[in-house]
Amino acid sequence: MRAHNLWLLGVIACTGQAPAPARVRPGIEVLLSDSTHLITGKRLALLTNHSGVDRAGRRDADLLIADGRKLTALFSPEHGFRGLEDRAGLPDVIDSATGLPIYSLYGGSRAAAWAALDSVDVLLIDLQDIGARYYTYVASAVTLLQQAAQRGRRVLVLDRPNPIGGDLVQGNVRGALADPDSVFVGFLPVPMRHGMTLGELIRLAADLVAPHADLTVVPAGGWRRAMAYDATGLPWVKPSPNMPSLESAFHYPGLCLFEGTNLSVGRGTGGAFQVVGAPWLDPAALLDRLRDQAGEALAGVAVTIDSFTPQAPTDGKYDGVLVRGLRFRVTDRVGYDPTRLAAALLAALVAGESSSFQFRPESFDRLAGGPGLRAALEAGRPARDIWRTWEGPLKRFRRMRAKYLVY
Repeated sequence: MRAHNLWLLGVIACTGQAPAPARVRPGIEVLLSDSTHLITGKRLALLTNHSGVDRAGRRDADLLIADGRKLTALFSPEHGFRGLEDRAGLPDVIDSATGLPIYSLYGGSRAAAWAALDSVDVLLIDLQDIGARYYTYVASAVTLLQQAAQRGRRVLVLDRPNPIGGDLVQGNVRGALADPDSVFVGFLPVPMRHGMTLGELIRLAADLVAPHADLTVVPAGGWRRAMAYDATGLPWVKPSPNMPSLESAFHYPGLCLFEGTNLSVGRGTGGAFQVVGAPWLDPAALLDRLRDQAGEALAGVAVTIDSFTPQAPTDGKYDGVLVRGLRFRVTDRVGYDPTRLAAALLAALVAGESSSFQFRPESFDRLAGGPGLRAALEAGRPARDIWRTWEGPLKRFRRMRAKYLVY
């Protein structure tokens, strides 16, 4: 398979002596300070959203125009260009600040979007991934990459740190690649927590779906794999409406599975993905079962009994209703495995709340990478047995991903 280009200046910056945290530079800054020859005299298109900013919070589009670059078209992923929408069917619009068209890859005209690529030389991609298989930004990026490759257009990924670090890989591994344009959530054969940046994920995906793509990753200068986002010095910008904080991001690779059940994950509150609950739940009994059946799943996380009331949740769960549940707080980032915690919680729910707890099979299986996890849980398999089935695929994934790592 084709080895895609890396911009060496960025790699050297990332593999030398560890800089002070505030020195981490997102790919857009590396491009405009070290690598402008890649875009000089070129007509540019940009796939981005509100997360595509420099350290001072200035938008990529404004930076490129201020630098005299020929930016001609914008593309946006799920949640729109401003990152505020949590609904399907987002239309194409005009950016009021630049007057440029924004082609929505989440509901807009695909014919218009693909036609826009015919009038550019280079496609830039700058989106903040969250570090979990379920996040959809990589699907939009790869779909656009495929179209750019068919037209012989160069693609530059302006990389950003993985917010939850790049060392740990956890959870089950999706067994096979799916079409990113039809299986929008979790289409790549990677684990729930993959430990890769968006640039690294796109390198992997390109080998699978567009091996002849002219792809360059412009790395985030100064980032190292062990760094979580709060060690980078970069400002936290909510990557999507229900990802309020880094705390939520650390839980997301596991607790996102509860989106495929009749439990709330705290959408409509300020702590999405830090809680799970339902009005009918007995959280004390659930916590007791969890400790009895798979207490090691609680390593690195503090769990407390809590209640919350979702207000206008976008998942429609328990709007205005008092929900009883559990709240989670990470105490040891290295020792915590949110995917094991989620599987253990689900097993405890199946064992003790069978009359009230429900899977939403289509949604759950999409998140879980197939029906296997749900089938094991419904069959009453202990969480420890489920975890063991993950070990072999995770080892193989670690070996496979090594060729795509940039940092």
